[in-house]
Amino acid sequence: MKSASAGFTLIEMAIVMVIVGLLLSAVLKGNELITNARVRNVIAQQAEIRTAFYGFQDRYRALPGDYPGTSADHNIPDVPAAIGGNGDGKLLNADSNEQTIAWEHLSHAGFLNASYSMSSPTEALSETNTPRNIYNAYLQLAQNSNFANAAGSTPLNVKTGNAIPPDVLAEIDRKIDDGNADRGTFRFSSFSASGTAPSDSQCFSAAGSWNIASGSVNCGAAVIL
Repeated sequence: MKSASAGFTLIEMAIVMVIVGLLLSAVLKGNELITNARVRNVIAQQAEIRTAFYGFQDRYRALPGDYPGTSADHNIPDVPAAIGGNGDGKLLNADSNEQTIAWEHLSHAGFLNASYSMSSPTEALSETNTPRNIYNAYLQLAQNSNFANAAGSTPLNVKTGNAIPPDVLAEIDRKIDDGNADRGTFRFSSFSASGTAPSDSQCFSAAGSWNIASGSVNCGAAVIL
């Protein structure tokens, strides 16, 4: 009688390869779904803030954060007179922390789903007064030039916050702008409220392509309003 073979047959090997292939495909698909969900989350968060910003301007004829505290105290629920800007039509952190105050104005006026409050105009950045992105990094609503190819301009812009992988930012850019990190209304930004600031070379190339190959997990962007 022939002895039974202890090895795998070709059919068994083929079955194993198919199973391994299916598992790898499932893992890749799962990663793709997670990335897409994060892309949608960042886009939705930015859209909410832009809508809130323009809604506030339309209602109060002022910038959130720059709106004087004496006016905010009368017109926005639960905002004390101390929490306001200087009313000069600019949104600058040098002006009584206006960039942080903006979140309290927007949320207490009902334009944001979450609520943000400050105990004083000089309060440090925290999760109680500033929104964070899905990667737990703080956002910024500001008037500055902290974004790629600013060329000295200081427009109003919303920072996505850092700690975002470049592949996520690349997909966002393709969906809402032109896919180039160095131009358009969605550009690379080195803004970081805490931790290491994103590196230009790790996040995008000289030609403006998002540097997905770098493997960085610390990039960010600005949406120019």
